This record gives sequence, C-alpha cells and structure tokens, in this order.
Amino acid sequence: MKPVKLATIFCTLLFFMNTTISKAAEAVQISYTVTFPEAQAHYADVEMNISGLKQSTLDLKMPVWTPGSYLIREFAKNVESFSAASDGKDIAAPKINKNCWRINTEGLSTVTVKYRVYCFEVSVRTSFVDASHGFLSTTGIFIYPDKMLHQPSTIHIIPYTGWTKVSTSLDEVNGDPFTRHSPNYDILFDSPIEVGSQDVFYFDAAGVKYEVCMVGGGNYDKERLKVDMAKIVEQETAVYGENPNKHYVFIVHNYFRGGGGLEHLSSTTLGASRDNYTTEAGYRNFLSLVAHEHFHLWNVKRLRPIVLGPFDYDTENYTTDLWIAEGFTAYYQNLILRHANMYPASVFLEATAGDIDMLENQPGTKIQSLAESSFDAWIKAYRPNENSVNSTISYYTKGAIAGMLLDLEIINDSKGKYSLDDVMKYMYDTYYKQKKRGYTDAEFKEGFEKFAGKNLDDFYNKYVYGLTPIDYNKYLGYAGYKLTDELAATNDATLGISIANNNGKKIVNGVLRGSAGWIDGINVNDELTAIDGQPITDVATMLNGKKPGDKITVTVNRDMLPITLQVTLLRNNRVKYKVEELPGATPGQLVVRKKWLKLVD
Repeated sequence: MKPVKLATIFCTLLFFMNTTISKAAEAVQISYTVTFPEAQAHYADVEMNISGLKQSTLDLKMPVWTPGSYLIREFAKNVESFSAASDGKDIAAPKINKNCWRINTEGLSTVTVKYRVYCFEVSVRTSFVDASHGFLSTTGIFIYPDKMLHQPSTIHIIPYTGWTKVSTSLDEVNGDPFTRHSPNYDILFDSPIEVGSQDVFYFDAAGVKYEVCMVGGGNYDKERLKVDMAKIVEQETAVYGENPNKHYVFIVHNYFRGGGGLEHLSSTTLGASRDNYTTEAGYRNFLSLVAHEHFHLWNVKRLRPIVLGPFDYDTENYTTDLWIAEGFTAYYQNLILRHANMYPASVFLEATAGDIDMLENQPGTKIQSLAESSFDAWIKAYRPNENSVNSTISYYTKGAIAGMLLDLEIINDSKGKYSLDDVMKYMYDTYYKQKKRGYTDAEFKEGFEKFAGKNLDDFYNKYVYGLTPIDYNKYLGYAGYKLTDELAATNDATLGISIANNNGKKIVNGVLRGSAGWIDGINVNDELTAIDGQPITDVATMLNGKKPGDKITVTVNRDMLPITLQVTLLRNNRVKYKVEELPGATPGQLVVRKKWLKLVD
C-alpha cells in the first residue's frame, strides 16, 4: 500500500507543479518587431519584447541549425549589437556560450531585447536581405526564451521602402498582412517569411488555398504553373488521403542560376533559374522540385523519424532514416509526375537510369551504407571535400533507388494489390495521426513487411545496412524491364582524374578511388604539366590511341615542385544505363508495370 500512496502523492504534487509552471508560462507574452533600416547593407533589426516574467533568470537562445538541413550552421554568428533593457533601463545580457545570452530578471516582469542580424547568404535555408527584398529564414532571425518553445508569439514587420507584400504561412493578426501570429516556436521556425514586392498568384487544389510567391522575375507562365502545380498537389494528396493544410505557400527565388529547396510544415522555399521555365528540361526540373518539397509536407514534416521532433535546436538530431525521409521523397518527385500523367513513362525510366548512374559511378557506394549516410549527414553530406565521391553516397540518390526497389517488391509480392503508396499512407495514419509521434527504424520496416507480406531482413542487411551491390535486374524484372549499360563494350583508357582550368593551368580537383591516378599517386591540387614529355593541352585528346595497361609518364607541379610519376592506364569503368523492356513480358510482369507506372490500357 505504501508505494501506491507515495506514487499517488508524487503524481499529485507533479500535477500541481506542472499546472503552476503552465500558468506562469501562459502569462508570458512575446512579440517581435522586424525592421530594415539598412536593407541595402543586408541587415534585419529585431526588437523582442517579453512581458509577464516571474523568473530570476532568462536565457535567450538562437538555434544552431534549421530543420530539413542537417548541418550545424551557427546562426548566432550573424548576430550583432545584442542589448537588453527593462522599463527603459539597460540591463546586463552577457553571452554565456555560442548561442545563448543570460539576463538577470530578478524583480523584472518585462524585458526588451534588441539585436541585428547580418543576412547575406543566398540559399533556401539562410536569410538574405538587400534593397530589393528580405527573405527571413526564421531559425536564423528569431531568438527564443529557453524552455519556452511552446510559447506563442507575434511578429510585426515594418517593411523597407518600396516593399509592399509579405508571404508566409503564419496567420495574419486582425487582417494585417504585416503582423503575423505563431502558436509556438516549432511553427515559427518552420515558417519562412518573404518581404518585398514579389509577384504573387494563387490556385486551389485538394481543398487547400495555395499561394505562389515569385521573387526575382523569370519567364514563367503563371496560368500553366497553376494547372500543373495543382495536378501535383492532387496526386500527392491522393497518396495520403488528406491534405492537412488550409493555406500553403511556395516561396520561389529565381536567380540567374538557382536550385534546391527546403520543406516546411505549411510552406516551402525553392531556388530556380529564372530563364529555364520555357525549356522542356528546365520546366520539368522545376515541377520535379515542386513535387519533392511539397511531398515533404507529409513525409518528414508529419510522418517523421522519431528523433525529428520535438526538435533540439542546440545540437544535432541523429537518425539513420533520412534515406526514407529524403530518399523516398526524391523517388516520389518523379513518380508523382508520371502518375499525374504529366510525362510519359519513358521520361520516368530515363530519370531512374540517371539515379542509378549517379550511384554506381560513385566509388563511395562500396564504402558507406545507406543507414550510415543518413546518420552522418551532419558531418559529411553538407561538408563535401575532394574525397567525398570516394567515401560517401547520397541518401537522396540511394534512398530513391531503395524506394523504387521496395515499391516493385511490394507490387510484385501483392500481385498488384499494394504499392509503396499503401505503406506511406499506413505509416502516416498510424504514427502521425493515431500515435501522434515519429517512427523508429524497426516500425517502418514492419510497415514495409505488412504490405510485402514477408520478412525483409535480407533487403535491409544488403541494401540499408550493408554494401552488397544492388541486383537491379531482379527488381526491374518484376515489371518486365532490364538494365543495360551502354558503355559495357568500351575499352577506353583513363587516368581517373578530374581537372579544372585555372588561368590556363590544368589543376587536378578529383581522383577516383581505384583509378590509375589513385594507384600511381596523382594528387588533388597537382598541376599537370606534361604527359610523356609533351606539354599538357587536352588530357583526353593526349590519351587517344592509348589502351588499358599502357604506361605513361605524367609530370606535375606539386607545391611548386616538379614531380614525375609513372602511371599505368586502366579501363574507364564509368557506366551509363538505360532501362529497356524485356522481350515477351508475362501477364504478371505487365500487372506490376501497369501498377508501378500507372499505365492505362
């Protein structure tokens, strides 16, 4: 009886303690005002007002990373002129570590904090401000009170001269587009803000109002985009059976050359090339990017690995499942376009062959597993060096391929009844909607097995945790296809190096593992000066007529010292695949093909 009574007393005390803390937190009110007095110099000025404080110490923090981009970016490095005051009197606000300022709030109920943020990094995950517009990547703009991530806040934006619009998924306050409300910091940090004179248009799809914000001009056709983007939204919504948004925003930054995207809960930021919308390849690539980032509103923003939310903004959040979160999304970005009948099956198969080329031409596929690639994203994926091609793979690329293999496996094993779509919907319904939490590695594996109708230990051991070469033809064969290497019959000799032209000098910038250059000692940063005593012109031309096994003399300058190397040329093992139909496909193979590619009779 005593343990029960003690437990009851403890739970009662805990309830009252939590209630007291909750009520105290509810009394706290937080607001921000963002101004741009020196937009031309790339600054955003932030004033943060906190009232209702009842604590003796207030720690204010800046996130060190942004969800969806798995790298510690140290956003506090861009903060300047941090100061604090209460009732008009300055108070001390010392910085106690790299991203935290501590304020003694004994006897204080209100605090005003002011700071400036330098915003001059062009990417979808970092803030950029100039006289033409302001893009606020909120994890790098808004400092938050420690242990108050659940707190709501109000953001008021005072625009720079000539800026007339705000685009963000945050709700307006009293119909004022320049004043927005965030229910908590997880949502604030997942809601980028674009301020300027952007071109904005709208469309409706899947019962949701979509806003498209175009920054930087471009040769896009708004009416065509409305139709095609709506098709993508409808097709992706069909996978999960619902669209959980009321309002969704695409923020598109158009550059001379641009790319990339970053997903958010109810919005996304895309980078695009402003003059590529009228080319077939350019337009298709843009739609593929739209499909990728929009698919994330389910896969990773809601259906997520268990460690990716609630977020720890102070440090890395490790998972071995980015191959599902990102890789499957990369797979679907092309599959969705095919299922929406926006492009023929041949285009999808070409894209699939391109993914396989990318993976199989990377020596790192023999070094790094898919799970390891996911886990080490924080230290490797976003910090590539000259040897990354030899030691790593992309969880995007191999994850997309794994998604395809599992899709084909499930369709084949279920005789066309199920596909990967059914797994994604089941996992979304089970873990996001019902259990209201993320999934573990084992739980997603169980989801695959539920619809494949068999144990998948062998698949995981080979292709997720292991380095076994992929048996592509086994899986493609389910749908009556095969993989053919168009370079299989070639016998070209190569050094296995890549070269950059630097003011007329031929500088080595990559050496492939196992190549002639690797084995015989050519180094990155070597300047090639001669082959067999002949001054370097074009290396490929100078190797014409050479065969694998031939020996050549390569002269380089290394740290300004001449070095002569004896190199034995090897065969160029580069592959270039295409997916072809097998002759005489069986009825079972045609069932799989039709389900996989959504073909109609």
